[in-house]
Amino acid sequence: MDVLRVIAPGPLSTVQDLGRYGWQRFGVPVSGALDDFSHRVANRLVGNPDGAATLEMTLAGAKLEALAPVSLAVAGADMPLSLNQRPVEAWQCLRLEPGDVLTVGTARAGVRAYLALAGGIEVPRVMGSRSTNLGGGFGGLAGRSLRRGDVLAAGAPAGGRRQRRLPPEHRPAWERRVNLRALPGPQDDYFDQGLTVFFASEFTVTPDTDRVGCRLQGPEVPLARGRSAGIISEPLAPGGVQVPADGQPIILLGEQTVGGYAKIATVLSVDLPRVAQLRPGDRVAFRRVDLDEAHRLYRRYHQRLQEMSRLMAVGDEV
Repeated sequence: MDVLRVIAPGPLSTVQDLGRYGWQRFGVPVSGALDDFSHRVANRLVGNPDGAATLEMTLAGAKLEALAPVSLAVAGADMPLSLNQRPVEAWQCLRLEPGDVLTVGTARAGVRAYLALAGGIEVPRVMGSRSTNLGGGFGGLAGRSLRRGDVLAAGAPAGGRRQRRLPPEHRPAWERRVNLRALPGPQDDYFDQGLTVFFASEFTVTPDTDRVGCRLQGPEVPLARGRSAGIISEPLAPGGVQVPADGQPIILLGEQTVGGYAKIATVLSVDLPRVAQLRPGDRVAFRRVDLDEAHRLYRRYHQRLQEMSRLMAVGDEV
């Protein structure tokens, strides 16, 4: 069912789900929601499974008119919301009737917000995923970002319409200085003093940051004597931290499959949602962890998601 018409699309709004896995060996990146925490919470607020497609809005959101009754939720970056020009709260299920207009404003903190529709955004699956691949021009809505006049359709809602809201004390705070937990490697042997510099320094997020990677600027991370930044190209995973010849780290995100620079460390998957919300000028430091701690933090992250579902107050039908 067609449920929303795009009055204004925002600077970069794309349909994303949890990603397109199993095709990297053919050069197809995972794509998907960069902040999977906010994506999952938005879906749970409207009763969807985590894998349902949402609208990822970058730096500023869209202005949308309801064409049919629809329940939706917005989570992620702090973008002010208004419904028919009246302020409303994010991180909760909202009910729109035909003719209602939802406006998602410019981010005051963070970068990306996620709009979930009850039933999920209904676009064709391409290679098993509804995620938009902008580089390849496929997935999502015709392989591109939203345009004025586009219409979004929703699938059938999974269950009854219930009022859900995540209490404010459990919502992420988008701070301007963050510590990211990381495992050394896989090419940590390419760095000796550089490994010490990397884990002891603070870096600044540059404007040259996008869905491919988060570029940092700070103290030069030197290679070990006799080592070259270039390596034989190999598969990449989100969270890998490449160090090119200029010694300035790049945290890889969801739009690259292979690379030929040494990777000094790998940011834990549980911290990648925070990377997705970093703005130019934000400050980043890295904390070294071992594999056992990484596994504990992964389990704790998913336990937190389950607790979030219980914390969402369930009220009457909306």
